[in-house]
Parts: sequence; C-alpha cells; structure tokens
Amino acid sequence: MSDPLARIREIDPSGQLDDVLALPEQLRDALWRVESAGLEPAEARGMIVCGMGGSAIGGLLARAALGDSLARPMLVFRDYELPPWTSPERAVLCSSYSGDTEETLACFEAAEAIGAIRYVATTGGALAEVARRAKVPVVGLPAGLQPRHSIGYGFTVACEIAALVGIAPGLRTEIDTAAVYLDEHGAEVLAGRAGEIADRLAGKVPLIYGCDLTVPVAYRWKTQINENAKQHAFQNQLPELDHNEIVGWSGDGDGFAAILLTDSDQHPRQRERAESTAKLIESSGSAVIQIETEGRTRVERLLWAVLLGDLVSLQLAARNGVDPEPVEAIERLKAELERP
Repeated sequence: MSDPLARIREIDPSGQLDDVLALPEQLRDALWRVESAGLEPAEARGMIVCGMGGSAIGGLLARAALGDSLARPMLVFRDYELPPWTSPERAVLCSSYSGDTEETLACFEAAEAIGAIRYVATTGGALAEVARRAKVPVVGLPAGLQPRHSIGYGFTVACEIAALVGIAPGLRTEIDTAAVYLDEHGAEVLAGRAGEIADRLAGKVPLIYGCDLTVPVAYRWKTQINENAKQHAFQNQLPELDHNEIVGWSGDGDGFAAILLTDSDQHPRQRERAESTAKLIESSGSAVIQIETEGRTRVERLLWAVLLGDLVSLQLAARNGVDPEPVEAIERLKAELERP
C-alpha cells in the first residue's frame, strides 16, 4: 500500500508535516510546561486571550472546548488595544509564539495600565523580557516551530489558565486522553482521508462552514489552507450563513466547494440546517463535503477535526506544488511596517 503522506514529504523539506503530526506530543508537553511554570491560582471575573494568527487560534479552540462549562466570560482579542470595558478583575493571557508580535506587546502594556492579572506564553523575544521584568508568569514554549504549528501549546495553555483563574473547570484529564486518542486515530487513519478531501477540493475555492464546536475549527481550516497551500479559502458559521451567504449559492457554484463540519453534540436544529444547507448548495452544481467530528469527548472531537484540517491543507500544498513552510507575504508586510 502506498504512503498517503508521500506527496506531502516531496514538497516539505523543512518537515512541517512532522510538526503537524506531533500534536499529541505537544499536548502532553504543554501540560508539563504549564505545571513547571509554577503559576499561582487567582480569582478572575473573566479572561481575555490576546494574540494574533497562530498564537490566537489556541484561545479560540480552548473557548470552544470549554463550551457551556465556562462559568465566566472568555474572549479572544486580536488587536492593539484591550476592550474598553476591561477591568482589573480580568485575567489577560498574552500569547505570542515569537514574543515580538507588536499587537500582543501593546495589549500586554494595556493590561498593565489597567492593573489586570497577566500571564504570558511565548518562546522568548521582547514579550518574555518585559514580562520577566514585571514579574509576570511566563509559560515557556519550545522554539523551532512555525507559530501556526504550535497549536497544541496554545490550546493547552489557554485551557489550563482558564482553570487556574477560576472561570472554567480543568481539562487536564481530557487533554491527556485526547493525546492518546490522536495517537491511535491520527496520522495513519486521517492521512488517506485528507488526501481524498484534497482531491475533491482541487481547482476550487473552499468555503468552510462550522457550527457550535466546529466554528473555530472551520476558521483553523481556512487559515491553514491560506498559509500552507498558499490559496484562498473562506469561513462562515451556521446558523448565520443561512441568513445571508446561502443566497450567494443561487448562481453557478462550479468554482467553489463547500465543507460542512458538524458535531454529534450540536443542537438538533443545527443538524437540520446543515443537511438542508448542503442540499441547497449541491443544487448550484458545487461540490459539498460533509464531515462529522470523531471522538469520545468534546476535546477529542475538536482536536481530531483540527488535525484532519491541518493534513488537508498540507495535501493541498502538495497538489499545488508549493512548500508549506514560507509565508513570504506576511514577512514582506512586516518588513514594510517596520520601515521608519
């Protein structure tokens, strides 16, 4: 039997595939790193995760995993300033893989001005320096990854700190068992499936739709396709898209493909909407791919869907004949903004 990952390895000299497949080990290592950081518990009236790109998605996924168990608000904020209503009783997690993300550094300073409880997750850089000078706890992350492929760390740190500040129950056991589940149902099982999905997406613009648990997963799929496969992809969510975007499928949908990500625990009406939406889109002549998450717990299903999407993006990179690692447009933009 041929290796379903062979095509990826041919265009992946830096080993991005290996980083994606290391998600289970990242989860275990992240739990150890949070524990080793010696963080002190605190009582907060809510939590804000500040970050950009690959450093923000972990917070979005953590909020989805926690779901209805959240006792207080948890917000993911991606900008230069904190929300104007932020109070000192809020906990602020500043997450920047490089430690030099200017928006996150600005939020760290804003949190200091407010007097909020602060935590930092980073590999180093300016953020680690200012945090240590201010005696703000730092969860150290391992260097050498593309920020987008450090997802296991960002997710776990956000979950653990949410529990530490009392806004949600701890998910340590669920994260640990999810790592085992992905070891057993990860690369070997998902590689071929990801290739089949990529074949159906070839030459088309993917529109990825999530609902409830899979809303941030759909966003993750979109951004991974953007960065790894170097192509357009777009994301929306049910039920909102049924009140606007669905009309866009009234015309010829031949150049697009819809991916609907569903979950066994979603609201019954969400499932009905997903099925009806799929039928309407199919009538436009577009390809429709329906994927239901797999796993025993909310955390397992969430991370299973993340891993599948990451592999789909790498399979698309292989079909596009592009190296998944470089993100030259982002680097050019950063260089332009740094000019005096």
